[in-house]
Amino acid sequence: MEALSSSFLSSFSSKTLLKSAASPPPPPPPSFSAPLPSITSVRIDERAPKTTTTTTTTRSPAPPPAPPPPASSLPRAATPLPPPARPRRDTSLPVTVFSALDDLINNFIDPPLKPSVDPRHVLSDNFAPVLDELPPTDCLVESGSLPACLDGAYLRNGPNPQFLPRGPYHLFDGDGMLHCIKISGGRARLCSRYVRTHKYSVERSLGMPVLPNVFSGFNGLAASAARGALSAARMAAGQFNPANGIGLANTSLAFFGNRLYALGESDLPYAVRVTPDGDVETVGREDFDGNLFMSMTAHPKIDPETGEAFAFRYGPVPPFLTYFHFDKDGKKQPDVPIFSMVRPSFLHDFAITKKHAIFSDIQIGMNPMDMIFGGGSPIGTDPGKVPRLGIIPRYAKDESEMRWFDVPGFNIIHAINAWDEEDGDEVVLIAPNIMSVEHTLERMELVHALVEKVRINLRTGVVSRQPLSARNLDFAVINPSYVARRNKYVYAAVGDPMPKVSGVVKLDVSMPDRRDCTVACRMFGPGCFGGEPFFVARDPDDPEAEEDDGYVVSYVHDERKGESRFLVMDAKSPELDIVASVRLPRRVPYGFHGLFVRDSHLKMS
Repeated sequence: MEALSSSFLSSFSSKTLLKSAASPPPPPPPSFSAPLPSITSVRIDERAPKTTTTTTTTRSPAPPPAPPPPASSLPRAATPLPPPARPRRDTSLPVTVFSALDDLINNFIDPPLKPSVDPRHVLSDNFAPVLDELPPTDCLVESGSLPACLDGAYLRNGPNPQFLPRGPYHLFDGDGMLHCIKISGGRARLCSRYVRTHKYSVERSLGMPVLPNVFSGFNGLAASAARGALSAARMAAGQFNPANGIGLANTSLAFFGNRLYALGESDLPYAVRVTPDGDVETVGREDFDGNLFMSMTAHPKIDPETGEAFAFRYGPVPPFLTYFHFDKDGKKQPDVPIFSMVRPSFLHDFAITKKHAIFSDIQIGMNPMDMIFGGGSPIGTDPGKVPRLGIIPRYAKDESEMRWFDVPGFNIIHAINAWDEEDGDEVVLIAPNIMSVEHTLERMELVHALVEKVRINLRTGVVSRQPLSARNLDFAVINPSYVARRNKYVYAAVGDPMPKVSGVVKLDVSMPDRRDCTVACRMFGPGCFGGEPFFVARDPDDPEAEEDDGYVVSYVHDERKGESRFLVMDAKSPELDIVASVRLPRRVPYGFHGLFVRDSHLKMS
């Protein structure tokens, strides 16, 4: 593969990366109550992915449908696609010169010296990418049965670089790949497709990486200047146009305005669709009739009662924060710039209530001085900064009613939910607090996230906090029907350590103070790790249904056997009992955020 030409990757060992091809025929289904056997490592097959030069996906030819296999049979392997054409590298003089300069920077000016940006470390085990897409392929329901309410699709987004890196690489830098399990009538098919972003398509057509990595490409002044100059030269030569987008769409998904979007906060949303046979297509980059500029958060909040979507963007120049929302039809409303955020902050997520939107101004932000004098990343921490929460009316026309509240030591990356108390004086926020924020980007395995309940009294200005569990928890979700209103239950991933997830816990956030709120737990077992859970209601149209009447789903990977599964857990049971296990036809790498979309909504999109 072209990306392996860089000398520092010549020492890639077959023992550091997992194999991307389909797993061998599995043994009889194991009991989930017993530990699963393991292997130590396997390798990645160096197969080039299929060539494309457009920003809109053309649906790949799917194999003709086959009769569904009986429960005791093995999953049908995907009908082999023609060997994917190796991307033909552009050999013109400018491209050859730029590629040589890129190798010079990656090998001599800024080699990947730190483990946090060394591909040999970052892309080890099941963090390794799968280097080819998977067309819709039948899966084996190896135990239990898939509930009827799961008819639809569960999609999980995550980083999956299409070329193995030629220089420094951070976990957040990979191209977005959607792993979609389409369920219908108790049967399942898995499909893995790249989001056809502008960046993906440009690099695909040239057969090499072109745009520098955001989180790992600007370590120190020399590296930043060199990569900045090289990017400018490539733009001048017409290799890419940043106006068409530079983002990865690798973080999450959202469904609003009857459309499904793949999201990454450094670009506009990319509309995608799931076909009836389970394939995933990229429709295109969406600017909402020219009304959405530059970028949007990967964590918009959708009010299930109104159908509105609330969002924001942030950046390194004023206004550092801009708030906006979409009506139920997906029409974007005017921007509300927030100039009271006086310096750039890493603002990954936020929360809404029925009356308010809540933003966090944390100790992670732009840190140019460390980049210039310390050789570090432009994104860093400021230990002298006091974190604060900002609350603004949900339908504010301007920031005149924005209020900020200091909350020392409260640094949140993700928000879980928020609501207004009945007296109208208090706003409640549930979120994981990053206890060791200085390690967030460099040493994620040292991060401990403590889920807290925060009360902000709008009348007195008093802020109080209550820890809900001592566990290391993040990637937490609720029943989507309870967004913006008081909820009782939270389903959170257990870090072991982060970013690996060893299980799921259920919290009852209505419990009194000074108590661990854990009411259910499911650990995946030795060598097995999952990702963010997602809650699917048994009957989402029943207004009288109990909040936890449904299922918790997630992808789980057995590192010892090299096998991945889709697990369905009973959300009401005290041990989150597994009611169905689907063996996947190949490995699903660890990723970020997912979304379940009902079949009726898939047809709308």
